[in-house]
Amino acid sequence: MRLEYQILLAFALDAAIGDPRRLPHPVRLIGWLALRLEAVTRRVIAWQRGAGIVTALLTVGAAVAAAWGLIFLTGRLHPLAGDATSVLLLYTTLAARDLAGHAMAVHRPLVRGDLGAARQAASWMVGRDTQDLDESGVARAAVESVAENTVDGVTAPLLFAVVAGPLGAIAYKAINTLDSTFGYKNERYLRFGWASARIDDLANLLPARLTAPVVCLAAGLMGRSIARAFRVAFRDARKHTSPNSGFAEAAMAGALGVQLGGLNSYFGRPVEKPLIGAGLAPVEPRHVPAACGLMYLSAVLFLGLALAARLGAIELWHAWRSAS
Repeated sequence: MRLEYQILLAFALDAAIGDPRRLPHPVRLIGWLALRLEAVTRRVIAWQRGAGIVTALLTVGAAVAAAWGLIFLTGRLHPLAGDATSVLLLYTTLAARDLAGHAMAVHRPLVRGDLGAARQAASWMVGRDTQDLDESGVARAAVESVAENTVDGVTAPLLFAVVAGPLGAIAYKAINTLDSTFGYKNERYLRFGWASARIDDLANLLPARLTAPVVCLAAGLMGRSIARAFRVAFRDARKHTSPNSGFAEAAMAGALGVQLGGLNSYFGRPVEKPLIGAGLAPVEPRHVPAACGLMYLSAVLFLGLALAARLGAIELWHAWRSAS
């Protein structure tokens, strides 16, 4: 089966059923492996940064090797079994439906006035303290999470899949999982997690910058201001403390016409984040489903453009080979 069809099937599977919680998931297995490797490398390598580098390389290598082995072994049983394994592996790297589900779990209690339940649901999406957030703060947390995870959970794995197939997508998810596990600026992981954080920054460099204009295009197709989306994206993308997260967030802020960023609290410590979309309206509960809609349409557009680029590149390669 052609890779393009495998990716389309995986995308459809994620949109239809999301992540079945009762089944083993590669991301959870990768996280488990990373923690086991951390325990070993910290014991045998005194240099914390070096131990983190070895852990990151071994984790990504093991994830890719395991994926290759599964595809190879099932393919030996029957070509269709190998194709099915590839589709399932690709499917596990996507998280559009789960992302929307988490966001709507915040939205539902918000609209019925249950701020406590909304705060609890938001705590599953973000790392900031949520117990004292007001309605707008909870909605902002959900919208910011949808924007950031549009890259991590949707467009970046799609791009890696289009370029390098299931193994590329699995490699990306391993990198992203390493950052989620070790990429903290605290005493335990500041040095050990350095490699995981830097590799994740590098892996998201292109996907984040490609996602922003796609979100702006999606805004135009949804009847929102495409000009404002592009203006805020170009103006505010680099204000974010992360080298990549600001691109999707700024595009989303402009598309929705809302202000993101501002004061957050982490473990009781206030942290002032740069304003993205400064001067626009505060986030309201209605912006949460709107952000989910933008995420879904952006995913479809991104996938279509990426597949078109892949097919175009293949045609150019064949034409060049024929001419030579």
